[in-house]
Amino acid sequence: MTMDRDRILLTPGPLTTSLRTKLAMLKDWGSWDADFIAVTARVRHALLDIVNGHDSHTVVPLQGSGTFSVEAAVATVVPRDGHVLVLDNGAYCKRAAKLTQLMGRRATVLPFAEQEPVSPAALDERLKADASITHVVLIHCETGTGVLNPLIEVADVCQRHGKGLIIDAMSSFGALLIDARRTRFDALVAASGKCLEGVPGMGFVFLRQAILPGCAGQSQSLAMDLHDQHAYMEKTGQWRFTPPTHVLVALAEAIDQFVEEGGQPARLARYVDNCKTLLEGMGELGFRPFLRPEVQAPIIVTFHAPADARYEFKRFYDAAKQRGFILYPGKLTEIDTFRVGCIGAIGRNEMRQAVQAVADTLRDMGIASGAPAL
Repeated sequence: MTMDRDRILLTPGPLTTSLRTKLAMLKDWGSWDADFIAVTARVRHALLDIVNGHDSHTVVPLQGSGTFSVEAAVATVVPRDGHVLVLDNGAYCKRAAKLTQLMGRRATVLPFAEQEPVSPAALDERLKADASITHVVLIHCETGTGVLNPLIEVADVCQRHGKGLIIDAMSSFGALLIDARRTRFDALVAASGKCLEGVPGMGFVFLRQAILPGCAGQSQSLAMDLHDQHAYMEKTGQWRFTPPTHVLVALAEAIDQFVEEGGQPARLARYVDNCKTLLEGMGELGFRPFLRPEVQAPIIVTFHAPADARYEFKRFYDAAKQRGFILYPGKLTEIDTFRVGCIGAIGRNEMRQAVQAVADTLRDMGIASGAPAL
């Protein structure tokens, strides 16, 4: 089958971008040039607008994937003798715990079921029981399953106990409401290629201004020291090392479209509609989502695999790809699942087309229903 358009990426990032965002990358930029310095400043200002963070936070961009910035945030914010508690209900929580340990920081995991949000009450009890904990790591939307975790409630518990909070908002920033005037956090991490609908290659970390002086010299990394990156940017407007120029200007263009669309409320409304369209259509085909509706974030949906013996994910994936849609494998270890993203420069029509592609794929595989063996 010959495609006359780009395949739609139904993944949590990279994701489908608009033509305007793609076209923004057709120009080369000098990293020390005044024009590029101005774009960096404009993007940093616009990012602070999104979280209402101008009075309380600064934002530090960083080269690399989102995980680079999570690692940089932990290394910069947590003292070397600090103790990090990771609230764990999925794969990306486990990754946060692993990178914390690899950087020599003490890490403790507070586990929860993958299909349930983390518990602020359980966090409160743990912080009462262990005064050595200095920081808490929360994944806002655990994209291993799509579950939404209670950010405001967790932040309130951390503030009551005087603990630092590091938020991985990779799959939520720009879509779900995050307001720095209401929610106190030491660091919040997101990336260019997620709900802002830019391209991958750059993360950014919001740092609470009050903690910045204490972050000097805490990172054991030269390239990922956010304190040094911030100090250099404030002094010169430049990145310390070669920046991802095309990624940044694409993000600037994507943010312009974000604002034109109506900002976070409008972006969320479109994703909610995408998710609703997907769930209804897949439900008609017999598929069952892994999560209960009340804990499902409108970012990515995990579906149980069909019970039919003819189902095999690679064949299913390849057939959907031939019809123009890129799906995502499951992230669970004990249950056979696959995932479908609801984010990106797509809307209801693309979601309906995706459901039709799945229906056609099932038919060609001889599978009468997507119903799982439950």
